[in-house]
Amino acid sequence: MAGITEAQLKLVADLEMEMMADMYNRMSTTCQKKCIPTRYKDSELTKGETVCVDRCVAKYMDIHDKIGKKLTQMSQQDEERVKQLQAQMQN
Repeated sequence: MAGITEAQLKLVADLEMEMMADMYNRMSTTCQKKCIPTRYKDSELTKGETVCVDRCVAKYMDIHDKIGKKLTQMSQQDEERVKQLQAQMQN
């Protein structure tokens, strides 16, 4: 990654942090809506709610990981296609 400035690295780090915060907020909202009733009596989560939240978070993280890997793979394939087209245009 030659030629990347410190400002560009900071921008990438800031964007990554923003994306992670957004993912966490979406996951929290989704799992809370799914697993915790809006009208609750106890201050502590029940065992069922705890299990539901654990499973919800695990599934959310698994899907997030799979999507990230697929997007990376697609990006790499696109880069290869661009290189091939450039090579063909030079010939």
